[in-house]
Amino acid sequence: MYARTFGATTQGVDGLIISVEVDSSNGMPAFDIVGLPSVAVRESKERVRTAIKNSGLRSRAEKITINLAPASIKKESAGLDLPIAIGLLAAQGRLRPSTCEEFLFIAELSLEGNLRPVAGVLPIAVTARAEGFKKIIVAKENTNEALLVEGLEVYAPRTLIELVDFLDGEIELDPALPQPVEEPEGFVELVDDFADVQGQAMAKRALEIAAAGGHNVLMVGVPGSGKTMLAKRMSSILPEMTREEALEVTKIYSIAGKLPQGSGLMTKRPFQNPNHDASTAAIIGGGSNPTPGQVTLAHNGILFLDELSEFRKPVLEALREPLEERRITISRVNGTLTFPSSIILICAMNPCPCGWNGDPDHLCRCSTLEIKKYMRRLSGPLLDRIDIQIRVPRVKYDELSSKRRNEPSSEIRKRVSAAREIQIRRLEKYHLFCNAQMTHALIQKLCVLEPAAEDLLKKVFETKKLSARSYDRIIKVGRTIADLDGGTELISARHIAEAIKLRSDFEIDN
Repeated sequence: MYARTFGATTQGVDGLIISVEVDSSNGMPAFDIVGLPSVAVRESKERVRTAIKNSGLRSRAEKITINLAPASIKKESAGLDLPIAIGLLAAQGRLRPSTCEEFLFIAELSLEGNLRPVAGVLPIAVTARAEGFKKIIVAKENTNEALLVEGLEVYAPRTLIELVDFLDGEIELDPALPQPVEEPEGFVELVDDFADVQGQAMAKRALEIAAAGGHNVLMVGVPGSGKTMLAKRMSSILPEMTREEALEVTKIYSIAGKLPQGSGLMTKRPFQNPNHDASTAAIIGGGSNPTPGQVTLAHNGILFLDELSEFRKPVLEALREPLEERRITISRVNGTLTFPSSIILICAMNPCPCGWNGDPDHLCRCSTLEIKKYMRRLSGPLLDRIDIQIRVPRVKYDELSSKRRNEPSSEIRKRVSAAREIQIRRLEKYHLFCNAQMTHALIQKLCVLEPAAEDLLKKVFETKKLSARSYDRIIKVGRTIADLDGGTELISARHIAEAIKLRSDFEIDN
């Protein structure tokens, strides 16, 4: 007898509906799965058979063939256990095939017959709604994730036998409701705040501008100057994510299997801080079945690279595409996948191998050749993509010991959010959210310089022999400074002068 059910897996950051065709017929007992199953999917036959037996259900020893369509795409998810089990029971007459085709099934099975959660339920649910499904079955732990998609009835039985009885009409199963997310008893969340940072007025100003316009930042300073402390507080001044942004981030973390169990929509902007010995695949993404890397996990948030010059050169050069295109494309034999990577890159590094070059109170032990070699680990094209490049000096004792309360992140965030609102109104027709995303054509159209600002930029461009990319980025930063200044229509010489200062405060002699 033939039966069909529907399961799903993920492909890139999207869901992919899989048609599970099951044929059970007389012949030599066998259990074959075809349609490019991965090892995890091939092993599902043992989990399915044992789960059915331990659930008190019968499965006849027949020739069983299961086809996963489309057959040209490799299937990776253990979440195909449940549609395979339901399809087998329907093919052997235990369930009505027509009833089973009304649902999308997404869950792994334990040998005992319990439903287990899987990664990628949110993008699968989005695709399911787009393809006309109204009802989906998930494990209880995936309930909140599936309920983020409106227009779907979500059911979360605990066991296979409970699901079979529901499909058979023997019991009623109410649609699932959002599950409370429990926090550990006594849990207190520590919030990093700019009020804790003493001194470093210029660095704080630079990060405020970066947050307002979505600009990349390089901070160069001696050890202990506060570069890492400043970077970790950047998240506290970024505007709240829109629901669209939050759904994008939640989809990515769901696919990567990094969404906390039982949680729903992610509301905090991500902050990724990989170690400097991370591989290119870890940062950019990859693998035989490509998975998101750190640049994608930081989408709509911050990627912080501490000790930038210690990262491998291939890793740094691979960042050029996502910084320019705000997406990363990974090609494999089975196809090409594109992951989003709209990030704010925050980098920190020492000015030389010993760390004390340029500090008036410490002797630098590095030779000129060593310093140049150290700095040339960063290529010109990479530096060209970093809008703001500043030197972070060592904090003086009087600043460090001061009892004066500094401006809190909440106040900075108000200015940043106001500037972002101005940008959204200006750019919404182009489906952009911040100044850093503007193309050269949009800069020409939307960024009007006063004559004095034009003259200043021309003088600096010709004197410093800037690239076309540097020209664009100075104007974009100037536009952001103007937005922080109330959104003046014209970009003044003062705005451009500050943008130039923030880009040339620390220059590397290549």
